[in-house]
Amino acid sequence: MIEELIDAAIGNKKAEIVLKNGSFVNVFTGEIVQADIAIQDGKIVGFGDYEGVTEYDIAGKVAVPGLIDAHVHIESSQLSPEEFAKMVLPRGTVTVIADPHEITNVCGIAGAKYIADAAARTPLEVKVMLPSCVPATAFETSGATLTGADTEKYIREPFIYGLGEFMNYPGVIYKDPECMKKLEAARKAGCVVDGHAPSTSGKGLNAYISAGISTDHECIDPAEATEKVSKGMYVHLREGSATRNVAKNCKAVTAANMRRFMMCTDDRHAADLKGKGHLDNALRVAVQAGMNPIWAVTAATLNTAECYRLRGKGAIAPGYDADIAVFDDLKDFACAYTFKKGKLVAKAGEALFDVKEKFLPEAVKNTVHVGQVSADSFKLKLKGKKANVIRLIRNNVVTERVVRKVESKDGDVVLKGTDLLKMAVVERHHGTGNIGLGLLEGYGLKDGAIALTIAHDSHNIMVLGDNNEDMAAAVAEIRRIGGGMVTVRGKEIHSLSLDIAGLMSSLPAEEYIRRSEELLEIAYGMGISREFEAFMSLSFLGLLVIPSIKLSDRGLFDVNTFSFMSIDAE
Repeated sequence: MIEELIDAAIGNKKAEIVLKNGSFVNVFTGEIVQADIAIQDGKIVGFGDYEGVTEYDIAGKVAVPGLIDAHVHIESSQLSPEEFAKMVLPRGTVTVIADPHEITNVCGIAGAKYIADAAARTPLEVKVMLPSCVPATAFETSGATLTGADTEKYIREPFIYGLGEFMNYPGVIYKDPECMKKLEAARKAGCVVDGHAPSTSGKGLNAYISAGISTDHECIDPAEATEKVSKGMYVHLREGSATRNVAKNCKAVTAANMRRFMMCTDDRHAADLKGKGHLDNALRVAVQAGMNPIWAVTAATLNTAECYRLRGKGAIAPGYDADIAVFDDLKDFACAYTFKKGKLVAKAGEALFDVKEKFLPEAVKNTVHVGQVSADSFKLKLKGKKANVIRLIRNNVVTERVVRKVESKDGDVVLKGTDLLKMAVVERHHGTGNIGLGLLEGYGLKDGAIALTIAHDSHNIMVLGDNNEDMAAAVAEIRRIGGGMVTVRGKEIHSLSLDIAGLMSSLPAEEYIRRSEELLEIAYGMGISREFEAFMSLSFLGLLVIPSIKLSDRGLFDVNTFSFMSIDAE
């Protein structure tokens, strides 16, 4: 009732909840204010001197608005939405802008609906964006396709909040008709449209923004971030598992432009959520890199709320939702309390809620459908003795093209004595039998194979090895477990099922993390360089919208020319 809000605000009655004796970050003035915070009916009704029915003594601590992740793929945690919520709420995150791009590529719109419905069973507020690029390009086989007509149909669904990252930036700039339909549908619906345009600048960037795209999380360096902000975009400072650029790109933040930066995690694995944290980790990294702590907090709260039109969120002020994170300080960002709409949902690193039974509809189960695969399926025949090879770059999803001399014997490449591995993408949605083959340098695996069904963004089977037999065995194990992660060395096979769309596990977070870390150590024991996260690093090798060369189920792909290329080099 409005009357009760007014009475609590003016002090005629005790507020339901008061945070006493602490301070808070005022994101409107850039100050740290010493004051009590009064909460009534899930709303902040004032700060100053207040008494509450329930009081929390936060002396020596600092309250900030509840953190908002500006762009995340929940699927990349490899946890169910319920378990993801239990991991991030104790870290101070109360709202996420979720792009279910991964599961929608596997299961279609039913995948996006699953994320929304499962998350709704938790206190975490999840704003689901409609994926804009399913598939990401026309050069791969995904489990589903969302056309311009589909976008027009689904953009107004109650569980959809906006249009997800528009990765097909060439399609925007060159006015692809389907891209135009999707963007027009979002414009008519009045939705925010997220961007994804690495290294796009000048007039190309002007065109991309003019199409109605508001944000970008793919800035390579501070100069790129500065240009995009100067043209009115909001730029995400990203601290994920595979890609981390907060420390580098926060150098672009100034007093004049700081209101145009946000924070996101994009892709963050469960083990990192447990060991390092979520947006609290991004804040630590930013402050350690020299970013003003209040600017960092503002980026992770008010800026995101304003960009995504989250009314009543992002600040500690009268009339705002009582979404509050209480930290010990603004350096280490250890979260003591998390409140969501006035309810205490986490304390001292522990979630204070539980979801006893996972929501697991049939639409997201049993998603691996593979054609016939044998050892001979992985024979790679070259015309000459030189090959175009994918080379990994540490701490980045960008790859580079190198040319290497490669010997052949009996119609197959010879890998022994080299640092090269055979890589394959096996189509797993429709049983087409498509297998794209390539070569990878710098990964370090010896005498075995590794495979997984997390392969952005179409999520076919990514398999890597130095012999055909183990590669075939890895695919067979993937089929047996219904999707997941596998290591093979001869008869020694280890695996971990990802029973939700081949992307996520329905296991409790702690159990999943333990088992995934065990599998990770087995992978490193096979010679994989610890410079790379053994599985997550592979998952981006099929991402055809990130330079410079990648692999799809249809062959080797040159991202710079946006066309297929021969593995044979001149």
